[in-house]
Amino acid sequence: MPRTLLARTFLLLAMLVLLTTAGWLSLFRYIDAEPRARETAQLAASAVNLIRASLFAAAPDKRLGLFTEFSTREGIRLLPAEPEDKIEAMPDSRFFRLLQRELTARLGDHTRIAASVDGVSGFWVSFRLDDADDEEYWLVLPRDRAARDFASHWLAWGLLAVVLALAVAWLIASRISRPLKAMAKSAETVGRGEKPAPLPEDGAEELSRLAVAFNTMAADLERHEKDRSEVLAGISHDLRTPLTRLRLEAEMSVTDSARQAVVADIEQMEAVISQFMDYARTESGEAGVATDLGALLSDLAERQRCVGHELTTAIQALPETVLRPKAITRAVTNLIDNAVKYGNGQITLTATALNGEIRIEISDRGPGIPPTEIERLKRPFTRLESARTDTTGTGLGLAIVERIARLHDGHLDLLPNPGGGLLVRLVLPIRG
Repeated sequence: MPRTLLARTFLLLAMLVLLTTAGWLSLFRYIDAEPRARETAQLAASAVNLIRASLFAAAPDKRLGLFTEFSTREGIRLLPAEPEDKIEAMPDSRFFRLLQRELTARLGDHTRIAASVDGVSGFWVSFRLDDADDEEYWLVLPRDRAARDFASHWLAWGLLAVVLALAVAWLIASRISRPLKAMAKSAETVGRGEKPAPLPEDGAEELSRLAVAFNTMAADLERHEKDRSEVLAGISHDLRTPLTRLRLEAEMSVTDSARQAVVADIEQMEAVISQFMDYARTESGEAGVATDLGALLSDLAERQRCVGHELTTAIQALPETVLRPKAITRAVTNLIDNAVKYGNGQITLTATALNGEIRIEISDRGPGIPPTEIERLKRPFTRLESARTDTTGTGLGLAIVERIARLHDGHLDLLPNPGGGLLVRLVLPIRG
């Protein structure tokens, strides 16, 4: 079966139209056979009776001219029947069985019909001038009088009806599938965290109600997402002021050892707040622009080295693609920060283009992640209670990267690194 609703609906409607037309033509042919057989038999019987009457009424010397008149004007030939005649029977069909029955009823039990005699095709009907006479004649009528093509004009009309019905079926199927296809695209847009254009709320009642419900749902989701982002941003902003005050007080009022502990706690809290801010603005209104991703990753790696992170890179020449540079920078930075925490000092950043996609991979030699925990760790505010646990983190790092990947129609994969550790792969489609 085809995969699209349009193709499936059209195929089912087309099958219905074709089967209905075929059934209609078969029924018409069945019903038409008996009256056609009766009409053809009446025509042949009338010709035989006319010939009989003409032969009996005409003078013997006029009969030859009478035969010529029948042949030239009516297309009727009269031949004597011979025992050695090679007779080809009519096809074994319901029509010719009915025709034989009607002719027998009108001309007698001795009547025969044939498709050809001695290789000459036509509509051959045998008769006797007198029932008591053993001499038999063949009446040869044009073949089209017995084998009239009932389907020629009916098939033409049937074909026209099928074409019109298929056109209407395509129109019906397209009117059903078009709003559903638009809704599917809008749902994909919502899944990427973007605002879809409102769906038209016209058409059939069911589709109109569905479009209204979808538009309402999309508006509610956008409002809730905006409210959530504003709450997170507001909380993070409000916390920065007392943290700054605590830092100043720590610098001025406590001993060096205590000051270092307080400053470390404050920096940790600021890192948590920064993650909240990143999560809040992940799906902000940054527009996608054509970007040299290779250069962006190289600059990012160089900044990581400047702050003391050992990082090995293998970045191939990448095609220019449309993406959100700030969001991608935030995602890759989060992944590198995770690798720095757990990678035992062996971190590799690679980037390749393959099959219309760009793969950004960050690998480390840390303890890795159990396969059963991978999907759970992509959700916000979840942490792994194991050797990779950051007890001071928020559990938002991978959730931020996952949302940025979906925002670009990509995906995030957490894989075991050959030789031990974790391989994080961020896959982005190449867009022109």
